[in-house]
Amino acid sequence: MTSNSTGLPESGTDDARSADTAQADSDRKKALDAALRNTSLPADADSGWETQSLRLAKEYLRLGGNRRSKIDDNITTVRHWKEDPPEAERFWQERVETLSKDERKQVEDFLPTINTP
Repeated sequence: MTSNSTGLPESGTDDARSADTAQADSDRKKALDAALRNTSLPADADSGWETQSLRLAKEYLRLGGNRRSKIDDNITTVRHWKEDPPEAERFWQERVETLSKDERKQVEDFLPTINTP
């Protein structure tokens, strides 16, 4: 490789394509910061970031629910080996079982899977 007077790699070489400028580095850092800000969810559950399905699944789990989902070829089934605490069982029966099949599947998709501890 022949270097030019600016110290940058010669145009058309692999080194030239991978050369970084201060502006590119700054732009990349700004983009990363913006992405991290956008992915942080607010602590307020009523902020509109959570769907109703996610809120139902989280509440069921908070109450001590033990159901786990099994997703295989986009078919979701629920496994229930341990008995739920009465409050969690009542919540499931009243708030989740009464949903339409599609809405219930959305809640089930937010349950921990049988592949997670």
